[in-house]
Amino acid sequence: MINKKLALDIINLSLETGADYSEIFYEDSHSQSIMVENGKVNGSTSSSLCGVGLRLLKGNRSVYGYTNDLSKNGLTKLAKNLSASFDGERILTVEKFEEIKVKNRNPIVDSYDNHNLEERIALIKEGLDEIASMNDPRLVRVQGAMTTNHRFVTVYNSKGKWFKRDTEFGRMFYIVVAANQNGIETAFEGPGAQQDISYFKNKVNIRKIARKSAETALLMLDAKECPSGKMDVVIGNGWGGVLFHESCGHPLEASAVSRNLSPFAGKVGELVASPVVSAYDDSTIPGAWGSIDIDDEGNPGEKRLLIKDGILQNYMIDDFNGRRMNREGNGACRRQNYRYCPTSRMSNTYIANGKSTPEEIIKATKLGLYAVSFKGGSVNPATGEFNFGCSEAYIIRDGKICEPVKGATLIGKGHEILKDIDMVGNDLALGEGMCGAASGSIRTCVGQPTLRIRNITVGGRGGELR
Repeated sequence: MINKKLALDIINLSLETGADYSEIFYEDSHSQSIMVENGKVNGSTSSSLCGVGLRLLKGNRSVYGYTNDLSKNGLTKLAKNLSASFDGERILTVEKFEEIKVKNRNPIVDSYDNHNLEERIALIKEGLDEIASMNDPRLVRVQGAMTTNHRFVTVYNSKGKWFKRDTEFGRMFYIVVAANQNGIETAFEGPGAQQDISYFKNKVNIRKIARKSAETALLMLDAKECPSGKMDVVIGNGWGGVLFHESCGHPLEASAVSRNLSPFAGKVGELVASPVVSAYDDSTIPGAWGSIDIDDEGNPGEKRLLIKDGILQNYMIDDFNGRRMNREGNGACRRQNYRYCPTSRMSNTYIANGKSTPEEIIKATKLGLYAVSFKGGSVNPATGEFNFGCSEAYIIRDGKICEPVKGATLIGKGHEILKDIDMVGNDLALGEGMCGAASGSIRTCVGQPTLRIRNITVGGRGGELR
């Protein structure tokens, strides 16, 4: 732990060569992972992380360093090394710190720390037992896992502010591999929350989630190859939002916008999407996997309206990149841990509910693809170009969901397909995941209701859609 007196000394030492901002980020976190495969525990790991990151800013210049030597000598050495990057004179002295207090929307009530490995293993096995009860020889590999993290953070900065936060996160995974004469298919389900163990004990239907992963893998085994060409695509709710997250969310982060490396740069107030599209990045959802009460610069988490009725309203902004934009941060500054310099990142990013029902969207589609979920892909944030593979998909004919297909890939540009969304459902759901970028891998939620994109390019090996 870094006390206030030591923090004050290090902040002022780091400012002696003209930096206009200094920030100490202290972290003490403990993680645990358990893997159970085919009913047997085959791995359990735990890790601890404790250290300090120090960031100095001067205008549009930034320097960052970190150490796990928390002694006064260790922190002094770090401060002097970083401040040597500047050659000016002191312009700022900090006299004292005032605590920033924000509402704790994610309190720890029943900590994972109070429950042993056997209790966690028993929760994982609930889902594995459900899959085993299916007694299907095509299920050749079944894995269940739980990862947990208890994280304590304290931040001091040269604005004379300090804050602390104490949070817990947990996530459960089921990975199922099915095989027959047609090949091999893999399915995955991974619910998580910024909550203690009560989330898995009382709020998640573990058996239902596990069975869903097995049923999806089995279904895709006998699916035909997806046709290719331009077609209407209905994208399912929840994890379908990863398409918006990757192809549109990243280009709306200030780290890209401030450098004009985004197709959305300079377009606030302009029509960038169909009028039926509104989108948010919301850090304030209680217990959500990607929520933050306060970001890594001391700005409270916000519900940021990004797009309203197709018109661009805002970006996700951190204070540093905001300098280039003449904008203040809006609670979107995050990092994986103390070893990473923070920057603008998403939290819970989603397309908001529309006025159609999922049934109406399917019924209105004469011929097309229903993409339920995705299994990865790639995107160029500067251009918005993407390609995403579907993990579960079906052909739509005459307004009805028909046969499953595999090997479907959606191809396009994020900022272009936003304008091709013509129907948005009313069944918003979120899906938990990890997002990697310059400041490391962080927790995020993707999300959307069921929606339809007109005439998008679909890749597949099944010939022409008929």
